Amino acid sequence: MQASLETTSNIERRLTVSVPAQEIDQAVQAKLQETARTVKMNGFRPGKVPMREVKRRFGASVRQEIVGEAMRDNYVKAIQEQDVNPAGWPRFEPKTMEEGKDLEFVAIFEVLPEIELGDFSKISVEKPNTEIGEKDVDNMIDNLRRQQATMKSVKRKSKNKDVVLIDFKGFIDGEEFEGGAAENHKLTLGSGQMIPGFEKGIVGGKAGEEFEIEVTFPEDYQNEELAGKPAKFEIKINDVQEPQLPELDTEFFKKFGIEAEDEETFRAEVKKNMERELKQAISNKVKNDVVEGLLESTEVDVPAALADQEIDRLRQDAVQRFGGQVDFQQLPKEIFEEQAKRRVKTGLLFQEVVKKNDLKADDAKVDAKIQEIASTYEQPEEVVAHFQNSPEQKQQIESAVLEDAVVDLILEQAKVKEKKMKYEEAIQAGQQQQG
Repeated sequence: MQASLETTSNIERRLTVSVPAQEIDQAVQAKLQETARTVKMNGFRPGKVPMREVKRRFGASVRQEIVGEAMRDNYVKAIQEQDVNPAGWPRFEPKTMEEGKDLEFVAIFEVLPEIELGDFSKISVEKPNTEIGEKDVDNMIDNLRRQQATMKSVKRKSKNKDVVLIDFKGFIDGEEFEGGAAENHKLTLGSGQMIPGFEKGIVGGKAGEEFEIEVTFPEDYQNEELAGKPAKFEIKINDVQEPQLPELDTEFFKKFGIEAEDEETFRAEVKKNMERELKQAISNKVKNDVVEGLLESTEVDVPAALADQEIDRLRQDAVQRFGGQVDFQQLPKEIFEEQAKRRVKTGLLFQEVVKKNDLKADDAKVDAKIQEIASTYEQPEEVVAHFQNSPEQKQQIESAVLEDAVVDLILEQAKVKEKKMKYEEAIQAGQQQQG
């Protein structure tokens, strides 16, 4: 075998390989002889079919099979000799494959990019500075009660946190616009579900009333045809419903998996869960700022093979979220392309930081992470045992700990500025950074 490697771009390589004709022809002959021992043909006893008949009938397909195997095997040998690290499987282009001639083929593939990390000291990180107050706990418990509330129709004027059933129809410049109408729409007042001013215009209305409200679509509204335009809505309130909140008793506590005999114990557990969510939200926010800084400070060529793999993972995740009713390959790749490239870039950058700084997943931190996850379950010791006995699951935890180590290392050099945030703001900031 002879091989030569050509660099055709920063990450693309073109490998030309030549395999002696004798090697291919001998493999083809051996395969035909093996076929002759088992093939059945009319007019011949098993194992007695003449080789010329076997070759006439199976020669082309056997040669194609042998050539395919030879290209794969010799490609693997060649990249080992050339000391290259492919990012994915190559595209093979046979040049000559006729009997009696040397097999020559080209393997076109991408390699992992060489990365020159940027200056970490130029990365800016905004870290939420948040404390959970008693009012935050009150609001959380109120939200939990509203999740379990029953609804009762009332005759009074509507107010925030009431649920109204409304018909509405929207107009711009006197013309009804598409998507601006609904019947018996269920809306919680004060939820921010509708555009600014819409819910406020309904507060104070009673069941049976009809009126008009005037609002303006936000400048950044997703429908560009409506963005920034004033609109008029005809509103009819069909029903005003007041939530009937459940009592704070043991039955209510159990619905949220909390074994508590009194409200004080329940509050303590709720606050503990809020603290855990807040910690995760801050971590998400900080990590995203680090990732943004890395992406801005470092150019990374994304191998198409890695991007395609990530697109397929995202498509499969999307199908699972929506019930798995369609083949993930039916989803357009373009929808996921930007997110996939970002993920691949981030992974490559993190790998480079790990390699350049010889980072390892600290065993103590891995154990602590497992204990933290297990503490959210009713039988934590079983969860710990599950992770310890599942190498694949434990490897995922090790990867997460290693990512944390990368973030911590960059934070030591980055410009970190704390920003005072309310609990809800910090949670929202962390949620916006996911995915």
